[in-house]
Amino acid sequence: MELTARDGVDELLQTYSETGGINYLDAAATLPSRLAIEATCAELMSLMFPGFRSEALVNSADLADVTRSRMRNLHARLKTEICKSLGKLSSREKVEEKAEEILSSFLSQLPQLRKMLWTDIDAAYEGDPAAKSYEEIILAYPALEAIAIQRMAHLLYMRELPLIPRIMTEWAHSRTGIDIHPGAQIGSYFFIDHGTGVVIGETCEIGSRVKLYHGVTLGARSFQKDEHGKIKKGGKRHPKVEDDVTIYPNSTILGGETVIGARSTIGGNVFLVQSVPPDSLVYYEEKQLRIVPKRPRKEAEPGGAFFG
Repeated sequence: MELTARDGVDELLQTYSETGGINYLDAAATLPSRLAIEATCAELMSLMFPGFRSEALVNSADLADVTRSRMRNLHARLKTEICKSLGKLSSREKVEEKAEEILSSFLSQLPQLRKMLWTDIDAAYEGDPAAKSYEEIILAYPALEAIAIQRMAHLLYMRELPLIPRIMTEWAHSRTGIDIHPGAQIGSYFFIDHGTGVVIGETCEIGSRVKLYHGVTLGARSFQKDEHGKIKKGGKRHPKVEDDVTIYPNSTILGGETVIGARSTIGGNVFLVQSVPPDSLVYYEEKQLRIVPKRPRKEAEPGGAFFG
């Protein structure tokens, strides 16, 4: 017999009491708002690149006032969400104090982070012959947005702030197709060409002047389990990529002990679970390519198709 709408509601309500792990009925008061964090990401991008977002271009004479206003708005919005993320601390006073400490540290690091982002723009301009200007990179290159948000999220991740860093990088992931965990450590002059499908894991270490192409995965090789068969959390799981390395499309490099030595080049479609010494070229031997005349196309039989 089919359930009525009322029966469906009653049974659904029953699951809320039975499966507590996926219930959070007080979420609005105790979990950070995704919408607020997404708005924060947009505001941060406007701070990093004033005039390049959807807002009207600011007059240079007004830039100081506009920037101060953005910082005040950002402080107010983030303070509320950080307090929610820290809600498990013992008292409201300690939550407020810790949130202010994290927020002050974060905002004070934005000028230096912006200088780091200019190195990423340099890397994109020098590394992509299709790039005609810095403006084009800032406006149209998804990798810059993904890298910028990850760098900012990483500052909060390093302060052990729960939830918010992951929401930030997932916002960038949904917009760009580039998935960089906020825990990844990334050096200067970082460039991801095209970018779609790139995955960079939490414990990755990436040096300076590294260039990745689309479809590259820097992931974990396997997961250790405890005596109960549960996956152990933490530990070094993802590879280290040293300075001046280039990794071509669709290559996969796995494992916390895997190190790609400086100045190495990893060719396309390579699968690596072992370290590579500096100044290496890694590629598969090319399969034999055959070029033959096409067979004459025949007419398809009624009711069917012919694949010549």
